[in-house]
Amino acid sequence: MMSVFILIGAYGHYTELAERFGKTKWLLGLLAIGIYLGFQIAFLYCYGIYQESTNANNEINYTGFSVVNIVSWLFAIGAVYGFYKVLENRFQKEALRKLFLNIEEMKNREER
Repeated sequence: MMSVFILIGAYGHYTELAERFGKTKWLLGLLAIGIYLGFQIAFLYCYGIYQESTNANNEINYTGFSVVNIVSWLFAIGAVYGFYKVLENRFQKEALRKLFLNIEEMKNREER
């Protein structure tokens, strides 16, 4: 249930980012969901491999509030936030480039 709330928040933040920079909202929202779920799957898969290699008799429970799940949520939130910041910086640089290109284009028109 906690993952659903995290996914809703991530989707919302990524769609806000898309709206701010004129990108496709649902596409970036799905990217946020994909990043979160992909990181969760990768983290828990690696933990499962670790658990099997160290103790074969221990059962793994991924469904409750365990320390492993809480840690995986925190790492996944960090990955989503980090990728959000990378995209935000990239979109800001792209917007500045477009602005400078428009200024150059206006100067060229005035020179004619």
